[in-house]
Amino acid sequence: MKIIIVGAGEVGYNIASRLASENKRVVVIDKDPFAIRRLSENLDIQAITASGSSPKVLIDAGINETDILLAVTDSDETNLVACMVTNLISPTTKKLARIRNADFDPYHDRFKNEPPYIDTVINPEIEVVDTIRKLMDVPGAVDVGDFIDGQVKYIGIQLEKHSPLVGMQLVNFPDKFGEDRPLIAAIIRNNTVIVPIGSNKMKAGDLIYFVCETTKLEKSLKIFGKKKQPIQSALIIGGGRIGERLAKILEADNIKTKIIESDIDRCHYLSEQMGKTVILHGDGSDQRVFLEENAGQSDVIVSVTDDDETNILVSLLAKNLGVHNTITRIGKLSYLPLLTTIGIEKVVSPRLSAVSSILQYVRKGKVLSDISIFGERGEFIEAIALETSGITNKPLKKISFPKGSILVCIIRDGNIMIPSGESVVKPGDRIILFAVKQSVKKLEKLLTVKLDFF
Repeated sequence: MKIIIVGAGEVGYNIASRLASENKRVVVIDKDPFAIRRLSENLDIQAITASGSSPKVLIDAGINETDILLAVTDSDETNLVACMVTNLISPTTKKLARIRNADFDPYHDRFKNEPPYIDTVINPEIEVVDTIRKLMDVPGAVDVGDFIDGQVKYIGIQLEKHSPLVGMQLVNFPDKFGEDRPLIAAIIRNNTVIVPIGSNKMKAGDLIYFVCETTKLEKSLKIFGKKKQPIQSALIIGGGRIGERLAKILEADNIKTKIIESDIDRCHYLSEQMGKTVILHGDGSDQRVFLEENAGQSDVIVSVTDDDETNILVSLLAKNLGVHNTITRIGKLSYLPLLTTIGIEKVVSPRLSAVSSILQYVRKGKVLSDISIFGERGEFIEAIALETSGITNKPLKKISFPKGSILVCIIRDGNIMIPSGESVVKPGDRIILFAVKQSVKKLEKLLTVKLDFF
């Protein structure tokens, strides 16, 4: 598979790094010589210093034999033009474009169905806002997501020292909690992702990722000593695109919302756009502003400015005032492993959301969604089981799953099943798997059609 990536920023770099590690043919194009040099020095890929929207550059890069074009620059206009030119030169190349400006939202379907025929429009900010909203209602959860149109959820939750699960071996989990139990998909311990086996014991401080039916979420949270808590008030630091989108959703949910924004012109704009949301001009990282606005009384504080350091500081200030439910936007993925050591647990990243959105279209097999967790060290993969793939028509205990991977869930005719060793995946089943980064390539082979089928 050959992939051309237009844009060598954080998203382009991380996608290129991920795909190169899986031995895919990757070409990255960017006008910034420093970004290209960074790629060339660190990754085994072809890097071109040029405009990725230039027809000549795309032709020279081999667009005619390219399977997928990923247009992920910071400019929506450049990404659209790159897709338009690709459509003219190589119509069979699949096109994915990152488009963030909300002004383009009404036109996404037209971009897909009319020239430039973009196969997938990615707006990671929409996904980040959706994640923030879900995180608000699940105390203790550091990560929340959906599969199968919301029928199944995955939750990442910190195991506290008083939890009854501390010291329990996973082999005893079914006897203790029965068929309605969640499935433990991963344990994060000391910054290491563990795909669990029966002999594993859960320890205080572990970050546990589990999967359950959405209708059984409250029962699953109770096992971990948690319960859903509706939010009545929210304070948003940063009135950019994410802050604006989030405030509109909270308004619709009748949640009392304030935004603190440092740019006075942006404040005027937000005042015109919002209904009930209170817009305040000020520095959200200033403790005096926090105290004046009684920030400590907020149910949740969400820091989504464009500056990572400001967001980190805001969350630390909020925790110091006694706000337990804080959500922090982070752009630099290198920060992610460090944040838990300073007490920042609920983190969202538009760039990581973009990477997850893109990966599902790059994976082989009939992949429906691909969600990276814990700084891309693990992946949930939702797929359709193909008739001649290596995963169908025999008991799971007889399938050689790659080390570091696990089948989490089987969905057949609307029924959601937690699998056992005797379970058999049938063609057409929707399945959810989890794998550490190093196992994804082998798992991908297991999901694809065997060549001898033809």
